[in-house]
Amino acid sequence: MADKRDYYEVLGVQKGASDDEIKKAHRRLAKKYHPDLNKDNPEAADKFKELNEAYEVLSDQDKRQKYDQFGFAGVDPNYGGGAGGFGGFSDFGDLGDLFGSFFGGGFGGGRSSARRNAPQRGESIRTSVMLSFEEAAFGCEKEITIERIESCEDCGGTGASKGTSPETCPNCRGTGTVTQTQRTPLGMFQTQAACPNCRGTGKIIKKPCPKCSGAGRVRKSRTLKVNIPAGIDEGQSIQLRGQGNAGANGGPSGDLLVTVAIRPHPVFTRDGANVMVEIPISFTQAALGDTLQVPTIDGRVEYKVPEGTQTGTVFRMKGKGIQNVSGRGRGDQYVRVNIEVPRNLSDKQKKLLREFEDNTTDDNQAERKGFWDKVKDAFSDNK
Repeated sequence: MADKRDYYEVLGVQKGASDDEIKKAHRRLAKKYHPDLNKDNPEAADKFKELNEAYEVLSDQDKRQKYDQFGFAGVDPNYGGGAGGFGGFSDFGDLGDLFGSFFGGGFGGGRSSARRNAPQRGESIRTSVMLSFEEAAFGCEKEITIERIESCEDCGGTGASKGTSPETCPNCRGTGTVTQTQRTPLGMFQTQAACPNCRGTGKIIKKPCPKCSGAGRVRKSRTLKVNIPAGIDEGQSIQLRGQGNAGANGGPSGDLLVTVAIRPHPVFTRDGANVMVEIPISFTQAALGDTLQVPTIDGRVEYKVPEGTQTGTVFRMKGKGIQNVSGRGRGDQYVRVNIEVPRNLSDKQKKLLREFEDNTTDDNQAERKGFWDKVKDAFSDNK
């Protein structure tokens, strides 16, 4: 734990970074250190794990606030003051109730204690998964390794050593709060504060569990299988209910959010459910027309390019795109053709092209004629 780096340092952002800056930094570094892309770098897996842990905290406003205020003790039960977490409090939100009780004249103290000792849902955590273009398009099953907080198996989450149990605090009788009465010129004044004997938990652990040091929860590494739906896109997340951090006081576990990153494809680009591809064609193919073998995500498909096709023309292939992640049909594929001007011509080829040019009329190149007519009109002496 001593070698743990500051989460802002891990992501390479300032402490006051916006949510968008944090998200972009995580996405950039996730692609840089993802183990699938760095199989020859044994350090990449550790950096990727460290990166996801930092993003899990800084992308959640509540966790980020606790981290900014208390450091690692605010987000990791293995840090801080033992069974109650940082300073012994089981929930940092109770600090507000505690300060508020000084001004409440003793009202509401029991409710505050009840909230501290009531079942609390665990926090959701985030991680990311790297997919190929095809895996995102057609769906797949991936294994991911995460670190999450789980109930300690040795003590069953009680924080007490095997064979023992937490005892009710005799000082506050399990309420977690004590009432102090003061005489003032205005009369008797009561205030409520966290019990110093049990630090507000209402329980005393005389023999803490050695595995979790009395916290009742530990951080563990787990490998899970995730079903990736067909058509998922860059930046979208999959929610796995109950796979996040364990709850406190018997509360349910939080969720796991898996954010998708997609490796670039050498041929295709993507816009939602639509696929784009650019194909170079020769001048002859464009002038005379031709049947092209067009690559699609399903394989090659024949497509007839009409004669007189201009460079930059985009053709639509309906239904040849990606399955919508909602399951409602498929997108389209758009094919942009670019005419490639030949290079390194032989003398014979140059001669043939000059003969072709000599036999070309304005009827063959109407756009060129129209342009020079506009130039002539714009710069004529009559203007």
